[in-house]
Amino acid sequence: MSSNLSGDVSKQPWTAAFAQKSVEAFGAAFAPDVVLEATALNTPIIGRDLVKATMGSASKMYEYVVFIGEAVTVTQRYLEWQAKTFSGISLAGVTVLTLNGEGEISGIAIHHRPLSSMLRFSNELGDRLVGVVDRDHFHRAEQ
Repeated sequence: MSSNLSGDVSKQPWTAAFAQKSVEAFGAAFAPDVVLEATALNTPIIGRDLVKATMGSASKMYEYVVFIGEAVTVTQRYLEWQAKTFSGISLAGVTVLTLNGEGEISGIAIHHRPLSSMLRFSNELGDRLVGVVDRDHFHRAEQ
């Protein structure tokens, strides 16, 4: 069992990619046209390369992410998690992964809480991805 899993949460490409903090591990699980939607995003991010860059960068921000609950349907996986970033932001949430017919992740919906922490996280992630992912996808803290 991976150290980022709690209870009966199964090891899978998504949880393993967070444990590895690897852009390539995320990309290997994604469909070419994967869509990332999140409360930390102003607009969805579309396509394997942009989504894997976003998720790879986000995973490196975390001191830890622990998956604490899981529910599975035929085409979706729901993962409850708790996390803390190296900059001290505590977050919790639920991620909904949608799988296509080949078993690849085609949709990702990440629901972060609380709002104040999610906004700080979004701003920091946007700053880290300047030049890689359009900054307009992310919240901008008022200067």
